Amino acid sequence: MTTMTRATVFYDGACPLCRREIAHYAARDRAGLLAFADIAADPAPLAAIGIDQAQALARLHVRRADGAVLSGARAFAEIWSCLPRWRLLARALRGIPGAMALAEAAYRVVARHRVRVVATLCARGRCAA
Repeated sequence: MTTMTRATVFYDGACPLCRREIAHYAARDRAGLLAFADIAADPAPLAAIGIDQAQALARLHVRRADGAVLSGARAFAEIWSCLPRWRLLARALRGIPGAMALAEAAYRVVARHRVRVVATLCARGRCAA
């Protein structure tokens, strides 16, 4: 049986928080539906989606197999839809009126304060992925 990648996740591999999260998702992607591209180490894959490195480092981006590019909360919903035990959350986020808007607002707050969150994790010895 051949597995087809369903989505490519473009993430900031220089960010300890991001690395931990991606490692968590990668460990749960037993079907191999996700590919991961560390755009801090190699921004070349971004050319295919028309996004510069600064934009990509500011927000999580996912490119679906059909070429559609999603970012922020929608990117997370796409990742979660590929993972067992996370699919229900993805469906709820997409299906409950207002849920995606609320998730996007929360995402923006976390993304804006990511550096502070990472510093706090590192200070507590929880920095390594």
